[in-house]
Amino acid sequence: MFERYTEKARRVIFFARYEASQFGSTYIETEHLLLGIVREDKALTNRFLRSQVESIRKHIESHTVVREKTSTSVDLPVSNESKRALAYAAEEAERLADKHIGTEHLLLGLLREEKCLAAQILTERDVRLDHVREELGRQPHQAAQALSRPSQFDALNPYITDVVEQTRPLVGRESELDRLIELLCRFSRTNAVLVGETGVGKRTIVGALARRIADGNVPQALAGKSVLVLDLPQFRVLQKDGSWCERIDRALVASAENGAIFFVDRMHDRPGGSSVAPLHVTDLLRRPIIARKIQCVGTSTAANFAKLQEERHWLAEDFKPIEVAPASEDAAINVLQQIKTVYEKFHHVSFKEEAIERAVLWASKYFKNGCLPGIAVDVIDEAGAAAQLRQPAFPPDVIEVHKRINFIVHRLEAAIANHEFEKARFYSNEERKERANLAELHKKYNFVEHPAFTISLEDIQRAVSKLTNTPIDAIL
Repeated sequence: MFERYTEKARRVIFFARYEASQFGSTYIETEHLLLGIVREDKALTNRFLRSQVESIRKHIESHTVVREKTSTSVDLPVSNESKRALAYAAEEAERLADKHIGTEHLLLGLLREEKCLAAQILTERDVRLDHVREELGRQPHQAAQALSRPSQFDALNPYITDVVEQTRPLVGRESELDRLIELLCRFSRTNAVLVGETGVGKRTIVGALARRIADGNVPQALAGKSVLVLDLPQFRVLQKDGSWCERIDRALVASAENGAIFFVDRMHDRPGGSSVAPLHVTDLLRRPIIARKIQCVGTSTAANFAKLQEERHWLAEDFKPIEVAPASEDAAINVLQQIKTVYEKFHHVSFKEEAIERAVLWASKYFKNGCLPGIAVDVIDEAGAAAQLRQPAFPPDVIEVHKRINFIVHRLEAAIANHEFEKARFYSNEERKERANLAELHKKYNFVEHPAFTISLEDIQRAVSKLTNTPIDAIL
C-alpha cells in the first residue's frame, strides 16, 4: 500500500499507528496522521503552523476518549476517514506531477477530508486547502523529502545535514542575516560568502537563516527552501571517480531545483587544486555554480578572500561577500546572556552574571587567536565541562537505564530506516517504559531540575588558564 510513499511519509504512517495505540484507539484516525506529520516533518509544520504546533496534541486529547493503551502486537486498521485522506493525498501527488507521495500530500489529503477532526484542527489554525496548494504549487517539492526518494538524490545523502537542526539563538547579527537573505532572493541565484575571522559567528548566521526559512519568516522567493550543510569528502574527489562526480553533479542540480541552498563551511579557504590532485572539492561545484544551477553560501577569512579577489578566482567572482566583524565586548556579553541557558541545561550548571561578563573580558584579553563572541563561548563551555567532573556519578541502576534507552533508540531508528514498522512500534513502546523508569529513579534519588553547581569567577579563571596556557595567578 505504501510503496509510493517517501521515507518521511512512511514514518508518518508509523508514528500515526503508534499514536493510535497510545490513545487506545481501535483505528488509525486522521488526528493520528496529523500527529505523525507534526512529529516527523518539522519543516512542513513550522511552515504552515509555526508556533501552534504544541496546542495540537492538547486539542486532540481534549476531543478524544482516551482508553487503555492497545497492545503493540495488535495491527491497527486505517479508519474510513483516514483511507479517504490517504486517497486524496495520492490524488494531490498526481495533481502536482509528483511520482511519490510525501508529507505535504498527506497534509493536503487531511484538509480535503473536511469533516474529520484533523481538518477541523487545521482549519481553526487558519491552515486552508487553497493556501497550502498555492504555496506547494510555487515550490512543489521540498528538498529534504526529495533527498529521501530512491533516485539520483541518494548520491548526496551521506554528505548532507539539515542546518535547521543545529541552530542556536542569533544575537546582534540581524543586519548580516538580512543582507544574506537579500542576496539569496536575487533572480540570478546569487551566492554569498560570510567573511570574518574564527569565532565571529558565521555558522550561527547560516543557522538563523535556516530557522527563519523553517518558520516561514522569509520573502516568498525563499519560501519552502531548506539550507543543507554540504560536506563532500575530499578523498573521493582525489580518486577522480568520474561516475561518482557525475552522480553528485546531477544530485546537486536536482536538489537545487527542489529548493536546496547548500552551505559549505570554509569553502573559500580551500581554493583550487594542489600538486597532489588537479581536482578539488570546490572545483566539483564550479560548473553548477557558474551555470547558476545551484545556490551556495560559503565562509572565509578576510585574508583568504582578499587573496582570491587579487587572483580573480571564480570563488571571488561568483560569491558576494558579507563582512562579519568581531563583536564588541558589550555585544559579546549580550550574546552570552542570550545563549547561556543552552550551556546551563547541557552541563547542568548555572552561570553567575559576573561570570558571564568576566568570561568575555578575560577571553578578549588573554586569547591570541579567535574573536568574540566565539572565544568567550569556548570559555563558558570549558567551565561547564570542568564542573561536570565535580558532580557525583549516577547510581548503577540509573546508568543501566540510560544504556538501555540508548540501545532501544538505536534499534528504533534502524527499524524505521528498514521500514520494519512492527519492530519500530515495539521499540517505541519500550523506550517510553524505560523513560518512565528513569523518571521514577530520579524521584528515588531526589535528582532535581535546578543546577547542581553555580559557575563562579574562579571557575571562569581556571577555564581561561587551561585554554590559553596562562598561569592562573596572572589572570586578573
